Amino acid sequence: MRRLLLLRHAKTETDAPSGRDQDRRLDDRGHRDAAEVGGWIAHHPPVPDLALVSPAVRATQTWEIVRDAMKGVARPPKVEFLPELYGADPTQLLTTIRMASATDPKRLMLVGHNPGMHELALTLTGSGDDAARRALSHNLPTSGLAVFDFATNDWNEVSFRRGKLVLFVSPKLLKQASGS
Repeated sequence: MRRLLLLRHAKTETDAPSGRDQDRRLDDRGHRDAAEVGGWIAHHPPVPDLALVSPAVRATQTWEIVRDAMKGVARPPKVEFLPELYGADPTQLLTTIRMASATDPKRLMLVGHNPGMHELALTLTGSGDDAARRALSHNLPTSGLAVFDFATNDWNEVSFRRGKLVLFVSPKLLKQASGS
């Protein structure tokens, strides 16, 4: 079995001071939401073995906050920053996932961007939790996390419509669940 976690970067400022989209930083809400989702991941093991992260500032900042929230776990994830995750479509993202077979983590996390991450989540879903599927069908919001299991021991065998959507979490859903 292989587990894939898809995490969209947290909420950002509208424009970067440089004017470049890749330089957009997290806003205050983004910092809070990333910490909340990171804490959720830390308290719902197993955590990922490897994180593949877009080098865009907002994705890197999201990863750093999530990583810090997982500091207490026994084996923190390794990380690789991959330029090809920025602006990637579902097919490109699937190719990146399959390339993980080289290091073969049991649990892999991608930290990236919409629309590619949301489209990937939709195309990977073959079965899974009905409520999570309905919630995910609308959007993969900022700090949204979709978790998939695949009935294989080889990342090369991961393909569209073969994933079981185990859960879908977002800061909004966590707030609703806690009654805040």
